[in-house]
This record gives sequence, C-alpha cells and structure tokens, in this order.
Amino acid sequence: MEFDQLLEERYSVRKFSNQKVEKEKIDKILEVARIAPTAVNYQPQRILVVEDQDNLAKLKECTRYHFYAPLAMILCYDKTVSWKDMHNRECGEVDVSIVATYMMLKLFDLGLGSTYVGSFDYKELIKQFNIPENYVPVMILPIGYPREDCVPGPMHDKRKPLNAIVSYEEYTQGEQ
Repeated sequence: MEFDQLLEERYSVRKFSNQKVEKEKIDKILEVARIAPTAVNYQPQRILVVEDQDNLAKLKECTRYHFYAPLAMILCYDKTVSWKDMHNRECGEVDVSIVATYMMLKLFDLGLGSTYVGSFDYKELIKQFNIPENYVPVMILPIGYPREDCVPGPMHDKRKPLNAIVSYEEYTQGEQ
C-alpha cells in the first residue's frame, strides 16, 4: 500500500474478530516501535504485550474500551530514561505518542486495526500488570483483525480545513 493511501484509509477499529494475531506480525509492529523517533533518541518507550486470555481479562478491569481485542499493548515510558527539556518538561508522553503512531500505521499496513485508548484506571492498570513505579502508562492499543462489520466512525472523514489549524507567521506580527 502506498503511504498516502495508508494515511487516508487508516481508521480507529473498535470491533475485532476473534482471529489471533500472528507472532510475525506482532514482531513487525514491535520493530517499528523500536525504530520510531524519540527525544534525543533516549528511547524511553516500554511496551507490555497482552495476549493471554487471563491478562486480557485483567485489562477489562482497567478500561471499558478494550473492544474485546485478541491482543493489546500497554504503552508506557520509563521516567528515569526519558528526556526532560531545559524547563524540566517531561517528553516521555510525546515519545510514546510518536511510537504509537508508527505502530498504528504499521499494523494497518499489515491488515490489522487498532485505536488509541487513553481512558483507563491508571492505578488499577499498574496493579493488575505489576508495572514498575518508574514506568508511566500512557495508552492502551487494542489490536486485531477488524470484524467484517467494522467501519470508520462517523467523525472519521470530518476534518477541519488547513486554514483552521495552520498559521503562517501570524503570531510573529505582534507589537515590536
């Protein structure tokens, strides 16, 4: 698939078939996560792969947005590794978001689907999966083959025009 086509056709999948995701595809997704850019290339991303039925049941204790996917990945960053800018702002969450974007594009290219889940019980997730205290969970990616009746959501094609999101030097024209 051409890259532009991939960008235009990818959508958030919220209905999954029961088909298991093959190990080879999981490995390809994780490789993309490994090579994605991060601030100062510190690579703070930490990914927990959840595919065992017992662990998928644990995930349901942490979020209602699991969508019964046969696979999920919990994306965290290690706060002892992530870069902090000169104002001590944490860049780990941005790094994980970039990594997740790469992963979602790759898995769509592999015929899989996912959606970004940021709504979860943070403390319960840490407890259920024994996540180390230096790891900060950012999101969950439920992953699998889209069910036959899965279609893009009603807001998928509703995009703002460029002039609503882009300014050319507008903010530099203020008082001197």
